[in-house]
Amino acid sequence: MSSDIAVRVDGLSKCYHVYDRPQDRLKQSLMPRVQRLFSLPKRQYFREFWALRNVSFEIPRGQTIGIIGQNGSGKSTLLQMICGTLTPSSGRIETEGRVAALLELGSGFNPEFSGRDNVYMNAALLGLERKEIEDRFDDIVRFADIGKFIDEPVKSYSSGMMVRLAFSVQAQIDPDILIVDEALAVGDAKFQAKCFDRLKQLKANGTSILLVTHSSEQIVTHCDNAILLEKGEVLVQGNTKAVVNRYYDVLFGAKQQVIGMDTEVSSATAEPPPEINSHHLSVDRDLFSSRAGYNPYEYRWGDKAAAILDFYLSCDGEAYPTGVKSGALISVELTIQYQRRLINPIFGLTVKNKEGVTLY
Repeated sequence: MSSDIAVRVDGLSKCYHVYDRPQDRLKQSLMPRVQRLFSLPKRQYFREFWALRNVSFEIPRGQTIGIIGQNGSGKSTLLQMICGTLTPSSGRIETEGRVAALLELGSGFNPEFSGRDNVYMNAALLGLERKEIEDRFDDIVRFADIGKFIDEPVKSYSSGMMVRLAFSVQAQIDPDILIVDEALAVGDAKFQAKCFDRLKQLKANGTSILLVTHSSEQIVTHCDNAILLEKGEVLVQGNTKAVVNRYYDVLFGAKQQVIGMDTEVSSATAEPPPEINSHHLSVDRDLFSSRAGYNPYEYRWGDKAAAILDFYLSCDGEAYPTGVKSGALISVELTIQYQRRLINPIFGLTVKNKEGVTLY
């Protein structure tokens, strides 16, 4: 494998045998021999479930690749095979250098041992000598920021404390390849920001990172390229924004059924009373993209049963502010055009920081 490539996955597939009854498992272990011995027709007593089919990609050294997809699309199965904890049904995986993986909360931790004992044990399993662990122990504890709990049994930790300590160990060993599977979703905004700063540092040092997350903002912000998995197959890979946009199409695309009556809404019923539209927002033309603060790189997805035509944003009386402070009063007004009759529509508003971490 080329020295510029950290991970190469070629034609990777994983098939599971699903048995409807316990006795079918026994039959499958015995009957093939009987069928061969007596030249009987072959029969299988299981159903095949392909968690992955013919997945191929490469991760150049020092790059971050994001993997995104719906639950059950094969993301975790792929990562476990790259780490070597699962055996592929077919295909080939090549890795270059030390692999560190954070696949499950506290995986490899003994709940009866203290955090300190688990740091030494986990780091030893990752290949560090005791002197190396002692040299890095203070950095691990400082990064985890769990205080006196470092000497308490891990079984008393919250899930957030568990992932803090687990990520700290993995991130401080300077791996050649780091695999992170949704672990950062447990930490708070401050810890997530600290983790991504560490990931940037590792990347600058030449570490290749494989990041699995449901956060599209994290994919766009932190990854060089991305892969979208759907039902165990690679649907698209390449530019992060293009992959994320396709992911939204998969989640909210036109194939989704619209709840409600499939009847057109007349323009007369779509226009709100004049006294409600205090800022003269458009009710018949899409002026959303002409307002201050609009993101020109946005991607709209969905089945177009409804569309936002215009918006007005103010903060403590200032229209379309460039920044807001915590505790300020924010007002948002929208005009929405309905193409179909919808029952009980729900409006959502999310505030995120530049790293894509949800704040409110």
